[in-house]
Amino acid sequence: MAEAERIIGTPDETPDAERPGERRRPDAAAETAAPAGTTPDAPEAGGGTPEESAAADGPPRGRRRIGVLFAVAAVAYALDLISKILVVAKLEHHAPVKIIGDWLQFQMIRNSGAAFSFGEAYTVIFTVIAASVIVVIVRLARKLYSLPWAFALGLLFGGALGNLTDRIFRSPGVFKGAVVDFISPKHFAVFNLADSAIVCGGILIVLLSFGGRDPDGTVHKD
Repeated sequence: MAEAERIIGTPDETPDAERPGERRRPDAAAETAAPAGTTPDAPEAGGGTPEESAAADGPPRGRRRIGVLFAVAAVAYALDLISKILVVAKLEHHAPVKIIGDWLQFQMIRNSGAAFSFGEAYTVIFTVIAASVIVVIVRLARKLYSLPWAFALGLLFGGALGNLTDRIFRSPGVFKGAVVDFISPKHFAVFNLADSAIVCGGILIVLLSFGGRDPDGTVHKD
């Protein structure tokens, strides 16, 4: 029996078997435990979750300013509408009212042109322009995150809507109505509060653009 065992020999040791006095490397043990075709997990480049990465890529915007836009527009529109109602009731067919001597007076006129009585032969065109401005502002409001831009667009919106109301509802007809103007500085055109809101909003938009501010809250520093 002993001779047979000597001839047959003992089975070969497997490569993975540990020999007495030897210790396996930890990485070798991990490789052995990992399924075939896979590699140990490694941290993603850049770190963080996809949501955190997306948040880091985009500029901080804060809250939308739609409420501010429409609040400013509502105030500008209300002041313009109330002032025109009072002017028509108190000043039409009456002598001008002097506010600061001859330098500033209230004198009612009906203007079929644009702001400050310009372009009186193009009433319909100015009506279409005013309506287009309102539509553009409403579409832009969805991406409005800048507070200064909200004030500027609100003034522009309220002023355009105020004069558009006159174009639609005042004589001589729909889309041909004459705008009520009454603020008459010396050596200057007669205008109304809607014209003032439009001009102030336009100036503010120009200043914001030159200052590198976008409606979405982005600030360019170049």
